[in-house]
Amino acid sequence: MSDKQAVSVSIDAVKPPVQHGLWRSYMLIFLPMLLSNILQAASGTLNGIFVGRMMGVDALAAMSAFAPVFFLFLGLIIGLGAGATVLIGQAWGARDMVKLHGIAGSAVAMVMTVSVTVAIMGGLFATQLMSFLGTPQAVLNESAHYARIMMMGMPVIFLLWLMSNMSRGVGDAVSPLWALVVATSVAMVLTPLFIEGWLGFPQLGVMSAAVSTVIASAVALVWLIWHWNRRNHPMAFTRSFLALIRFNSTYCKTILRVGLPTALQMLTIAFAEIVLLGLVNGHGTQATAAYGAIVQTLGWVQFPAISIGITASILAAQAVGAGRNEQVHKIVIAGLQLNWLVTGSCVALAYLLSGYITSAFLTEQAVADLAAHLLHIVLWTIVLFGMSSVFMSSMRASGAIYAPTVLTMSAILLVEIPAAYLFNQWIGIDGIWWAYSLTFATMLCLQSGYYYFIFSKRQIVKLI
Repeated sequence: MSDKQAVSVSIDAVKPPVQHGLWRSYMLIFLPMLLSNILQAASGTLNGIFVGRMMGVDALAAMSAFAPVFFLFLGLIIGLGAGATVLIGQAWGARDMVKLHGIAGSAVAMVMTVSVTVAIMGGLFATQLMSFLGTPQAVLNESAHYARIMMMGMPVIFLLWLMSNMSRGVGDAVSPLWALVVATSVAMVLTPLFIEGWLGFPQLGVMSAAVSTVIASAVALVWLIWHWNRRNHPMAFTRSFLALIRFNSTYCKTILRVGLPTALQMLTIAFAEIVLLGLVNGHGTQATAAYGAIVQTLGWVQFPAISIGITASILAAQAVGAGRNEQVHKIVIAGLQLNWLVTGSCVALAYLLSGYITSAFLTEQAVADLAAHLLHIVLWTIVLFGMSSVFMSSMRASGAIYAPTVLTMSAILLVEIPAAYLFNQWIGIDGIWWAYSLTFATMLCLQSGYYYFIFSKRQIVKLI
């Protein structure tokens, strides 16, 4: 089959969701993405359980020490992926396959350049990096081995992440879900085999989780490419697409213009978390343990809100690309309604089960009760967070790049951190969690105000 024929089949195979009812369009992307987020979180948790239970606390500490480095690089890749997804969504909405493949090819070239550089540096300087981060001497050697494997495997890990986002950009969130099922299944089998050295596998110690993650990502990546090609998917690796995997200055600049603000926002959020964790630590180990349980719980409750925001971004980008600018407001309204329904239900369930949830994480009843109390302060504002995500994501996908980012960063730097310091002094640890609530409410006011009073009065312009 020729590339031209393959493109024709691809367009017929995956219709842009903007052609269907909005609720159906949301569900086609939202539900697989939500399941993907849940599966990914469960996979990380199970890997930690394998290492912690089968090898002990020191092994888990060695693995955990690499987490800040991984999330730093992941923030950059998520930013690039977000930029590429918006542009791919607009190109797909316009049915411009040449432009779509050009954008995707530029994104692949950029991510591979960054990740290969990280792989080389990690292979050479992993020990120095982990020492610089203050990793305890008792686990430094094991932590460096783990970091070296993970960083050398980042080209595979991050390419899979990017390609999953690109697939969602053309409205296909099911293929990334199945790819993640493949990756999780492989990792869950390999990790214990490498830890214990069963069936003739080498016994790799703390490196087991890293090696299994890299192998699983590689298997999932190969499966995804095979699946795309078999289906004549819009992102299939045809000769025409492969020829466009190179740096196109126009596309690269636009991807960076859209993606870097997202990456900067993620880094700001991470910085604020470090600051607030320092305040929590000042209240002792029980408060820190409660913080860990709360963060885990909030992470699960936030999955629907985050997934709805990303779905709104994809649908808005496709609508703009198709020249249906009038649909953007309808997409926003549908996203807000879905957020109230799904995220609101998850929040209500978390309130009802808060005591059981915190007790599952914490063995001391007093600490579990403290965590449940603090959880009650902040849970309801996850609905507000979800609403602001819909506004922010839709505006970004429709060409408003910088304002939503500046507003979010302002809420974090000018409200969350100062309020946490002040409230902590006035009312103790409760004040830190009221600062979270105040921040989410502020984000919603800023994002919705900008949307209704400024963005909605401007003409929407395509980014490409």
